[in-house]
Amino acid sequence: MKRIFIFLFLIYTTVLSAQDKYRSPLDIPIVLSANFGELRPNHFHSGIDLKTQAVINKPVYSIADGYISRISVSPSGYGLAIYVNHPSGQTSVYGHLNSYAPRFVEYIKEKQYEKESYRVDLSLDAAQFPVKRGELIAYSGNTGSSGGPHVHFEIRNTADQVALDPLEYYKTQVADGVAPQMKGIGIYPVRGAGVVNGSSSPMREPVTVLKKGGYSAIKDTIKVWGRIGLGVYANDRMPGTTNIYGVKKVRLFCDNKEIFASDIVSVDFDKTRMINSLIDFDFWSEKKAFYQKSFIEPGNGLPIYKAVNNGYIDIDQEKTYAFRYELEDIYGNKTTYSFSLTGKKQEIPQLDGCSEKMAWDEDNHYAADLFSITIPKGNLYDDLCFVMNRTQTPSYLSSIYKVNDTYVPLHGSATMTIKLTRDSLPNKSQYGIVRINKNGKESWVGGTYDNGAVTVKLRELGHTYAVSSDTKAPVITPVLPAKWVAQKEIKIRLVDDKSGIASYRGTIDGGFALFENDMKSPVYSYKFDPSRLKKGQKHKLVFTAKDGCGNESSYEYEFSY
Repeated sequence: MKRIFIFLFLIYTTVLSAQDKYRSPLDIPIVLSANFGELRPNHFHSGIDLKTQAVINKPVYSIADGYISRISVSPSGYGLAIYVNHPSGQTSVYGHLNSYAPRFVEYIKEKQYEKESYRVDLSLDAAQFPVKRGELIAYSGNTGSSGGPHVHFEIRNTADQVALDPLEYYKTQVADGVAPQMKGIGIYPVRGAGVVNGSSSPMREPVTVLKKGGYSAIKDTIKVWGRIGLGVYANDRMPGTTNIYGVKKVRLFCDNKEIFASDIVSVDFDKTRMINSLIDFDFWSEKKAFYQKSFIEPGNGLPIYKAVNNGYIDIDQEKTYAFRYELEDIYGNKTTYSFSLTGKKQEIPQLDGCSEKMAWDEDNHYAADLFSITIPKGNLYDDLCFVMNRTQTPSYLSSIYKVNDTYVPLHGSATMTIKLTRDSLPNKSQYGIVRINKNGKESWVGGTYDNGAVTVKLRELGHTYAVSSDTKAPVITPVLPAKWVAQKEIKIRLVDDKSGIASYRGTIDGGFALFENDMKSPVYSYKFDPSRLKKGQKHKLVFTAKDGCGNESSYEYEFSY
């Protein structure tokens, strides 16, 4: 009995020490707006998002002793971010900050002036900025690709930068007794090998919460045959907040035998884009809802799975097949949902109408008279029945091309070339490919002109493209210049109507001036710097900008300070 007590005590103290290993990054209650592994466009969420009570400038602290190993300043992505290496062999990451602790500020500014760039990514050695547990390192913000005030917080293995779930270290500080919520079931016949209700197209059935408790049943008229896969649409919840979160564990049973399981315990940034093979990418592209596939496509190398037959189910008997999903969060809260599909022999539709059959493990190339696309080996997650449709039009400088009939993700990229049907611009760099949505709205993709054609890299298939041009320079507009001196800040509004801002530069009296910008705003600002801007004289501002086609604008202004 004494040995059992000692053993249980050691387990208990080990759990406590793991959760006491790090202090909180904030001195306010931990409330999550997003959890680890949450499904995002093209990536898994690699940390947890900590709410900051809907305001910025909450103090952010180092969670343990260590040193500042990296400081990143960007108008997009993590915005202002700081990385701390710890003796434990882990790195903590703090993103979307508003500003850094005072002792780092001048160093960062010096590097920005040295590189003549607002955007910098600085690597530091252990001796430069050591920090202690609980030391102020920054203030919370809303910079970069952030949709509201919060701190994006990560814990990574320092050696390989693989991200781990930070909530494992803070579970005692965040209460959660709410189980994940079912929202839908997907049935995916393998094209050419499976069928659902006479069709090779996926079927998605919504599931709703009933007032009396439990969930609604899916249709009892779903008949399947051949090889199929299943998928689930689900979210997790936490008490006291309306936010929705990702589901950590998914298990699928067929006739009481586990055939698939996934568990998101880490995020490898080299493989995070493979999320596009986990999700129903075509449906997400159309509806922005994440169905998770419970089968593993051959090109999917995510290390999160355990499966029989890669999760595929061979329906070869005319009987009722009983299925059960089990969804679980990090706290062990679990939801179970049972449903049935009817095995019914029926004709399996065969592949037809392909412009080109493409294999996931081969180099693939399709060429027509005025169009070609190359998809190198390793970029498709599964075999593809590629379909290309061409429409002639006077509205563009080429025909319009619908590049595949469904949305298909690529792990790297494909190379697409479109030949011009009209080539009259003397400045060939002003040509570029645009993507055209269903409403006719364009978004610039760009590309490189060569011998009457434009070539560009694509990250997914399923969109519509044509060649267009951009001959207009960016528009530079001063924002209340009469107030610049009094406010000790210069503000410039910079916009471009097509190919986007590729670069900008501000100078004062011929020397580089640090203009800051966040992707959520078209305003670029320079704060008067007493160490670099001399008082008592007239100064000349020159602000220039180029778009993606090289069209350039310039603005000049003289002021006394």
